[in-house]
Parts: sequence; C-alpha cells; structure tokens
Amino acid sequence: MQNNQMKHPVDEMLPLGQLFTYGLQHVLAMYAGAVAVPLIIANALGLSKEQLIYLINADLFTCGIATLIQTLGFWNMGIRIPIIQGVTFAAVTPMIIIGKTHGLTGIYGSIMVAGLVTYLMSPYFSRLIRFFPPVVTGTIITIIGVTLMPVAVRWAAGGNPAAKDFAAFPYICMALITLVLVLFLYRYFKGFLSNIAVLLGLIVGTLIAIPFGMVNFSQVSTAAWLGITTPFAFGLPTFDAASIIAMVLVMLVVMTETTGDCIAVGEIIQKPITQQDLTRGLRADGFSTILGGILNSFPYTAFAQNVGLVGLTRVKSRFVVAAAGIILIVLGLFPKVAAIISAIPNPVLGGAGIAMFGMVAASGIKTLSKVQFDGTHNIMVVAISLGVGMITLAVPNFYQNFPSWAQVILHSGITAGSVAAILLNAVLNGTDQPAKADIGKQEYIG
Repeated sequence: MQNNQMKHPVDEMLPLGQLFTYGLQHVLAMYAGAVAVPLIIANALGLSKEQLIYLINADLFTCGIATLIQTLGFWNMGIRIPIIQGVTFAAVTPMIIIGKTHGLTGIYGSIMVAGLVTYLMSPYFSRLIRFFPPVVTGTIITIIGVTLMPVAVRWAAGGNPAAKDFAAFPYICMALITLVLVLFLYRYFKGFLSNIAVLLGLIVGTLIAIPFGMVNFSQVSTAAWLGITTPFAFGLPTFDAASIIAMVLVMLVVMTETTGDCIAVGEIIQKPITQQDLTRGLRADGFSTILGGILNSFPYTAFAQNVGLVGLTRVKSRFVVAAAGIILIVLGLFPKVAAIISAIPNPVLGGAGIAMFGMVAASGIKTLSKVQFDGTHNIMVVAISLGVGMITLAVPNFYQNFPSWAQVILHSGITAGSVAAILLNAVLNGTDQPAKADIGKQEYIG
C-alpha cells in the first residue's frame, strides 16, 4: 500500500550542489559573529597573534562539530532542525574576568563543568519554560547587545585605550566608513548579499585600510597551511569554584537563548518543538560546551542570525546546515584563513561591531515589543534588570569591595542582569504565565 504521508521539508536531502551553496550561505551569515569571541578574548587577555589564530581555528572546527551534532543528532542529543551552533556572546565578560585571574586553563575548566551541568539539567530545564517568558528573554538579549557595545567602540578607536594613538581621527574615520558600508549593503542589496552585509563590510573595509598602513598580513605568510586542533593545547584545565558558578549562570542564559531560537525555527519550518526535542537541543549545547573546553574553544549556543536566514531563504532542510558544519570544520583546519581574519584592523572591526552588537540589542527590543506591558509588572522587570546589567558598564569597579567569588559573578552585566530578570519576573508576575506562543496548531501538510 502506498504511503501518502510526505517527508517533512526539514528532513529533505537536497542535491550536493545546493547543499554546498546554501550551507556556505549559512557560514557567511554567521562567520563574523563566530570569530568575534576569540578576537575579543585574545585582545582582552593580551594573547599573541599565533595564539589568536589557534583560538579562531579551534573555534571554527568545534563550531562545525557542534552544528553536526545539533542538526543530525547523536545518541540522545541534537534537535535535528536547521540550527547552526556558535560561541555565545553571553560568556564573553565572565570569561575575560576568569582569564585575567586564572588564565585560559581556568576558562576551560569552568566551561567543561558548566557544559556537564547543562547536559544533566536539560531534561529539567525544558520543563521550566514558565520562568522564561518573552519579557525575560527579550530583556536578556537586549542586555547582551548593550553590554557588548563598548567592545565595538574600543575597536573603533584603535583597540588599546593605553596606546598614544587611541581614538586617532583616521581610526574613527575607518570605523565610520566600515559602518556606512555595512548599512549600504544591508539597505541596497537583497537576500543573500544583504544577509552578509557585515562580512562584506569587513572585507571591503580591510581592503580600504591597506593603503593607510592599518593592515598587517605578516602572520599570513608565516602561518601553517594545515593545523590540527589538539585537546588541551594551552594546558590541562584548572577548576575554581567561583568561576564555575559564574559559567553555570551563563549557561542558564545560553539555555534560554537556545530555547527561544528553537521555538522560532520550529515556527518557521512548521514543525512544533516538543519538550523532548528541546531536551535534545539543550543536551547538544551542553555536550558541545564540554567539547569546547577540551578543544580550546568556548561555550556554544544556537546562532540567532541564522534563524532569520532560514525564514529568508525558505530552505528548511536540516542537511543544509549540516553542510555548513562540514564547511566550518574544513575552515578550522587551515590556519592561513584564520591569519587573514586576524589581520582585520581594529577600527574596521569596530565599525562592523557597532552594527553587529547593535543588531543583538535590537533583537531583544523586538522581542520586548511583543510583550504586554499594560496591566502587568513587566515594565519594572525590564527597567530594574537593565539597570542592574548596566552597573559595571558605567562603573567597572562598582563591586571592587565584594568578595572575589561575588565579583566574578556580578562583574558581568549580562549575568547580573539576567538573574535579576528571572527573579523579578518570578516575584512580580508569578510563574504561571505562558512562555511562548502556541506553535502546535498549524501542522505541515505534504
């Protein structure tokens, strides 16, 4: 008897050429964001160019593996929808604080433990959606974008506030040119080209900066053609209790982000996300984060910018994003590519970063725009949480008299603001409100 039920588009296997083309499109859409965290961490910790190149390659390589796990599934992990994995911005500030105190090995130790906690908590967290309604997730995403904005501003001024030429006029002009390029490409190009406006802005901005002596390609010639990421390349991980607590809190935020992205993709592809699906997706985050600690990378989450790309292209196949994962693995094996990326001057990064981090904040505002404020306490949840998140942005030494373990947790505006949002919402609004729209009413008909 013939089976009339058609395969869901998410499970459709496209021809090899289309898989590569659409997969490359996903890589280009997330590439600038994927390498931003290693760039920020290396710059903050004063790492060498060689170490930066290694971090970028390890990041891309692990990104690819994490994406394959999430899209194809492995054991009891992977949500098996078109979601690409990347390093979360939420962990940037805590990792910088941990790194300055305990080095990279301290970062990796806390990441591995936090990843394990995430993996073990996944079945329970997927049942706690009532604590994370849109007012909380929107606030958290907004805090992430605003908190990261000073990084882009410092890049635009040259990168190092202690340098004599910091905030020199040519640097600011170069950042402005790059920002204008990004806006022009985003506004006047369509579809694919518009979606990679940040990446194209970085490339064109770097080319413009070459004649002005702002670009140094010396590392490209010395970098190896092939580089293999080896476990614990910076030494065996070390474990500090306060650092672990801070990173576990970050992973709670990451789990919230992943939950929102999974629900959003489910709506786009018309595939309702069940509690079991969400558990598998969160486990993949946890396992990938453990893997990140082993392979010299960082915590992983679903990349929100690729959620929009799925809706834009209407290509729902998870195998397209799996192809993107394979491309990322290949890119991670060639240090010369990372060396070219590391040569991008800080002012160019700053111009693109203003757009990139601003888009994160705008995404949070977009989420908040759908929140009901009249007749609720949501306005106070947002107001106080943003205020708490901005404390260390305005006064970095605000918590200098607190115990060191508390400083690690509170110094991150993202972590402090996120905890405030969760607690304030639970106290002021209660926990019985719906966390998301009903996505199970419309089913795909083949």
